[in-house]
Amino acid sequence: MAQASRSPAGPYVLGIDFGTESVRVGVFALSGEPLVFTSEAYPLYHPRPGWAEQKPDEWWSALVAAVRRAVEKSGVDREAIVGIGADCTSCTVVAMDANFQPLRPAIIWMDVRAAAQATRIGQIDHPARKYNGFGNVSAEWMPCKALWIKENEPDLYAKTRYLGEFIDWLTHRLTGEWVGSINNTSIRWYYDRAVGGWQPDFYASFGLGDALDKFPTTVLDMGQVAGTLRADVAAELGLQPGIPVAEGGADAFVAMIGLNVVQPGKMAFITGSSHLCLGQSDKSFHGKGIFGTYTDAVVRGQQTVEGGQVSTGSVIKWFRDNFCGKEAEEAARRGVDTYTILNELAADVPIGADGLVVLDYWQGNRTPYVDPEARGIMRGFSLKHTTGHIFRAMIEGIAYGTEHILRVMREHGYTVEELVAAGGPTKSKLWMQIHADVSNVPITLTELPDAAALGSAILATVAAGLYPDVQSAAAAMVRVRSQIEPNADAHAAYQFYVDQYIATYPRVQDLIQETVRHVAAR
Repeated sequence: MAQASRSPAGPYVLGIDFGTESVRVGVFALSGEPLVFTSEAYPLYHPRPGWAEQKPDEWWSALVAAVRRAVEKSGVDREAIVGIGADCTSCTVVAMDANFQPLRPAIIWMDVRAAAQATRIGQIDHPARKYNGFGNVSAEWMPCKALWIKENEPDLYAKTRYLGEFIDWLTHRLTGEWVGSINNTSIRWYYDRAVGGWQPDFYASFGLGDALDKFPTTVLDMGQVAGTLRADVAAELGLQPGIPVAEGGADAFVAMIGLNVVQPGKMAFITGSSHLCLGQSDKSFHGKGIFGTYTDAVVRGQQTVEGGQVSTGSVIKWFRDNFCGKEAEEAARRGVDTYTILNELAADVPIGADGLVVLDYWQGNRTPYVDPEARGIMRGFSLKHTTGHIFRAMIEGIAYGTEHILRVMREHGYTVEELVAAGGPTKSKLWMQIHADVSNVPITLTELPDAAALGSAILATVAAGLYPDVQSAAAAMVRVRSQIEPNADAHAAYQFYVDQYIATYPRVQDLIQETVRHVAAR
């Protein structure tokens, strides 16, 4: 392979994005422009239904391969790379011994084995549960999984000296430092800087008081220097030792930074297999149906609010893969993607899909119900309905779900003035226009779709002292590509269907849950 031509002297930073299936590494200039991206996959294991695990050694092997290839392809001298930032999946729990060696595979975010523990924690009357809106607790959250380990693998738990998340393991592997991120600890561990950080009485109330001795004792803001790159690790990665490593966080929240959502008024709209709505506020508020607000989770002095849909793009993919053979054949004949055909068909269908209403709860509901037993619903079928009707109704149903989340937030006085979107669904102009119309909010698209990797690069520039703070770096490195404006007439027409969507699940919830439990008991 020919040596890449040398790039300018820099400086450059690495933005590392650890996702569910692979790690993505970008070499970034200070303008936010990526010189190159590389990626490397790692396995996902499902030893039992509802379980999902990964092996930290396989994360590391993937990272080494991706970093070395990125540096080689970029053509930059290793001395020109002066900072490293990373994001990882959240609620991915790693139990380690006294030498920081993992004692078992990591229990990753999508694992729901801790449902019973989540139910018990959700019954505790404590102010810490404001972060759940005093409602149900998700089995995804870190304390639920830690409690599951203690109760189901007590010998392993007793050997566990260090208990943290993916980003904590990675930071230690890179630097040798054992520190936590204000992002992960606040959004998923009930850490609240406003009341002194950890809340020992809360953890003790559900039998996990001893876990605090296993957690990181130092909690840093994102973008602070977590440590410097160890010499042995630098040799393995092909980088120079001593590079500052930024404190990182959860992938979607770091993507907020990569979308320049670092001030109140804007909301990051992270689309893909699922949808996340993440916004900043200058005041604290809590209530049933929303997660947060989290103190200092993204920017010190601000609050972060969260809402999410579990199954969005995954529902669309499910429909395409299982029911669109004829459309796939046409796409092959025309040399286009099947989604292109489906979007064309849906564009010819009127608002409301001639009365077809879809609830996007294929894998449960994250907010506002926090109900893992919720399931998808399609209602209103007639013989008039076509593939285009169903596809449009699914997209509309997902948009109704987003609007349901925004309505709950508005009830608490939080209004979104702009959605800044990233992810695969942004490729569909129809889908984004429907979202804008349903919620009557403009949608901004940025130039770089890899918002998490860019967010990690932004954190790296701050840790390296190249920008004074996260806001300044994001303003300099994130650029707007286009904006989608809502249509007032379409918005008015959609309100009936949004109301229908919201009214549906409470009327059938008992029936749905009864069926889910019946199937699970077979």
